[in-house]
Amino acid sequence: MSKNLEISFLLDFYGDMLTDKQKDVVELYYNEDLSLAEIASHSGITRQGVRDSIKRAEGLLLEYEKHLHLAYRFQRIQQCLSEITDLAKDIERINDRFGASQEIYNRTGRIVALAGEIGESE
Repeated sequence: MSKNLEISFLLDFYGDMLTDKQKDVVELYYNEDLSLAEIASHSGITRQGVRDSIKRAEGLLLEYEKHLHLAYRFQRIQQCLSEITDLAKDIERINDRFGASQEIYNRTGRIVALAGEIGESE
C-alpha cells in the first residue's frame, strides 16, 4: 500500500468521526509509520483486517472532505494569511522608500500581528 500523506492531514480534521479502532489503525499506519503486520500484531487482528480498516477509513476521510471542505478551507486561510503578511511587509518597504509614514508602519504592523494571531488560532 502506498501512503497518501493527504490522509494524515485529513485525520487531523475528521479523525474523531471515525471509530476508535479505525482512528487508531490509521494513526499507527500514517503517523507512527508502522507496517500492516506491526499494526495487526498490536491490534490483535489480521494483516488483511488492518488493510481493510485503513482503506475504509481513508474512504470515509476523503468523503468527509468532499462534503465539508474543512481541510481545504484551512489550507486556503493559511495561504491567504501568508499573502496578507507578505503584502503588508511590501507596503512597509515601499513606505521606507517614499516617506516613512509612522501611521503606515503602525497599520501594517497591526495587519501582520492580526494575521499571525489568526494563523496561530487555526
